[in-house]
Amino acid sequence: MSIDYGTPLPLPIPVFPPLELRTDPPKILILYGSLRERSYSRLLAEEAGRILVGLGCEVRFFDPRHLPIKAPEFDNHPEVLRLRELSLWSEGQVWSCPEMHGAITGVFKNQIDWIPLPAGAVRPTQGRTLAVMQVSGGSQSFNVVNTLRLLGRWMRMLTIPNQSSVPKAYDEFHEDGTMKDSPYRDRLVDVMEELYKFTILTRDFRDFLVDRYSERREAEGKR
Repeated sequence: MSIDYGTPLPLPIPVFPPLELRTDPPKILILYGSLRERSYSRLLAEEAGRILVGLGCEVRFFDPRHLPIKAPEFDNHPEVLRLRELSLWSEGQVWSCPEMHGAITGVFKNQIDWIPLPAGAVRPTQGRTLAVMQVSGGSQSFNVVNTLRLLGRWMRMLTIPNQSSVPKAYDEFHEDGTMKDSPYRDRLVDVMEELYKFTILTRDFRDFLVDRYSERREAEGKR
């Protein structure tokens, strides 16, 4: 028995861009989720930054200390604008957050809430690569990295497969803030190498990778 599926919807044949990869340094933004003076999520973020610089990346951090709580009256606050500009500048991002009561911190979530999904025709995170990391005060957990992956999906980012979770973080860093040699640091290097590779491979094609048929149809209907 044959089934009539009706007239197929028009699907444009994708045009693949030429596979010529740029060689300039990948631009990586690093966010962390704690305001403590000795913040282990910040120390992990800084260690990741050093590794990325060693790989040839250009790295910038956002300090969340002066970022206001999400509210309409702060839309044009200098730190809000700076965070959005850094997100637009980036080609990849690293999110590092401690686990608090089994979840991400308000400090970290506040940063993501301030990065709008659509900013006019520009999406500050869409198509960027993302690496997720967490630190814990006790045994190893994956609650935070799992939540960060969900956030990355909502922000239309390309989250890499590998991730870093550091338990008993107070034992994993020297007094100067550098990370001790351990399997956890080895994993961190793995994650940053993977982020570097995925960013190199996708940054020139991110608009193509996240282009959606449903949104093209919606845009056509508004013309």
